[in-house]
Amino acid sequence: MRRKATAPPSPSRSPARCTPSQGPPVPSAEDGIRFHAGELGSADVQALLAAHLAGMHAQSPPGSVHALPLEGLRRADVTFFSARDADGQLLGVGALRELDAGHGEIKSMRTVDEARNRGVGAAMLGHLLRIARERGYGRVSLETGTPEGFAPARRLYERHGFTCCPPFADYREDPFSCCMTLELDGTSA
Repeated sequence: MRRKATAPPSPSRSPARCTPSQGPPVPSAEDGIRFHAGELGSADVQALLAAHLAGMHAQSPPGSVHALPLEGLRRADVTFFSARDADGQLLGVGALRELDAGHGEIKSMRTVDEARNRGVGAAMLGHLLRIARERGYGRVSLETGTPEGFAPARRLYERHGFTCCPPFADYREDPFSCCMTLELDGTSA
């Protein structure tokens, strides 16, 4: 009789678990992309995050921009990642915020302009979903914009199984916001 494999025990859910480690990069199966936890002090990461915030403010009115500033990405409930190529060139960023023990939120997904349409966003999203599954989240949600400039992001999330949902956490109905969610089933991204 064949025995069913059991999953390893879930990691602790203490807030300290969400603090990024500065260990070696995590190799990825996606064409040489490596994910690094932390790196918020890197000049190239800070420049990309500044461009991300500026882009959000250019496309959405005040009060409808929910991107986290640099200090928000340093919070204990947020784990920030950068994606780099084999030469160390920054390709993109993304973060995973713990809303509660079973629910995470995708934050601050951005690809550098030179790497757009090369699968970096999909690779980062896949990485964040793997982390969410490792943490035992049953659901991951996100908020993105409704203006046309956000259409590529919405299509990316839809391709990965996200569907529109009512506002969650602290979000409220807003014509400039689109909330999306994905129920996780434990399979890889």
